[in-house]
Amino acid sequence: MEEMDRFGLTEEEQMLQDMVRRLAKEKVAPTAEERDKKGDYPRDMLELMKENGLMGVDFPEAYGGMEAGMLAHCIVVEELAKADASVALIPSVQELGSLPIILAGNHEQKEKYLTPLSSGETTAAFGLTESKGGSDVAALKTRAVKRGDKYILNGSKMWITNGGIADTFSIYAITDPDVPSYKGASVFIVEKDWPGFSIGKKESKLGIRSSDTRELVFEDVEVPVENLLGEEGMGFHIMMKTLDFSRPSVAAQALGIATGAFEYATQYAKERVAFGKPIIKHQAIAFKLADMAMKTTAARMLLWKTCSLLDKVSKDLSKIPPETIRHSSMSKAFCSDVAMWTTVEAVQVLGGFGYSTEYPVERMMRDAKITQIYEGTNEIQRLVIAGTL
Repeated sequence: MEEMDRFGLTEEEQMLQDMVRRLAKEKVAPTAEERDKKGDYPRDMLELMKENGLMGVDFPEAYGGMEAGMLAHCIVVEELAKADASVALIPSVQELGSLPIILAGNHEQKEKYLTPLSSGETTAAFGLTESKGGSDVAALKTRAVKRGDKYILNGSKMWITNGGIADTFSIYAITDPDVPSYKGASVFIVEKDWPGFSIGKKESKLGIRSSDTRELVFEDVEVPVENLLGEEGMGFHIMMKTLDFSRPSVAAQALGIATGAFEYATQYAKERVAFGKPIIKHQAIAFKLADMAMKTTAARMLLWKTCSLLDKVSKDLSKIPPETIRHSSMSKAFCSDVAMWTTVEAVQVLGGFGYSTEYPVERMMRDAKITQIYEGTNEIQRLVIAGTL
């Protein structure tokens, strides 16, 4: 693809956007309400993503991926999230769970794990957060102790998206408790069927209800030394760079939710008549929609700029420029704040209908909230942004 140093998409990106937009409208949107109510992981949607080659859009071509870049991945996530934010998480979390392997894996690790992940033959999850800490990595307690040619893994993780359905897990654990956590942590590739590894309770959530969110429990899990990513003590660096690359995907999910709510509210306002004219002709409603249009457009430009910066950064463990780190956090915080604000306003535009589960904007409002929380809360994003200034 051409380098994206402009306000527009290449022909290939436009074709991808058109394809996913059509797929979302025809195959994803009609059953979104049903999935939200049932709260079960949508394996039919996973199959749909696999059939259309959407699981490895940003994965290395050498291991079966499309290697189309961050912008292409974010286009896919945004278009799916317009219809159903939970379905958008299928390719989004595949990227998140695989990024530590893409960034720090050796050839053998990439060949073994990335090749099936690229096609969606297997699925991935990312294990960082624990009950005592997510943003506060110093509070994390999961331990990996080396014994011969294995590490013995003990501890637990929580709020893990894909926890109950993933095959391959990137797990952050403390390997040297005698030094600060940013020096004494490591990342391991863990497989779902290993003895001692069990899946805990499924979370019942406000939004993204058909996404599978679980606790992971490790009781003397034997991890081969060859499943250590990079070297001991590199865990903090691997996870931080993973988040720099994965936050735009959350931004894209949030932007998709916001855009879906804006488009629905606009169409509703054209058709709903009050006091003798469509409510879009009333200034109170028109101004809400105008603000939605401005904020979603601004969010998209910030996200696309972030993608263009990240696509110039090597997917290895080399340093990321502060400006790029800042844009990653800005896009995540801004897009998710816009999503929350837009969906609340969309419910207001629809009035009583907006509060009803028969209309999609209340689901979008519930789905939007998590985008301000996961992949680092927006309060943490503001700390990151300030730290790069």
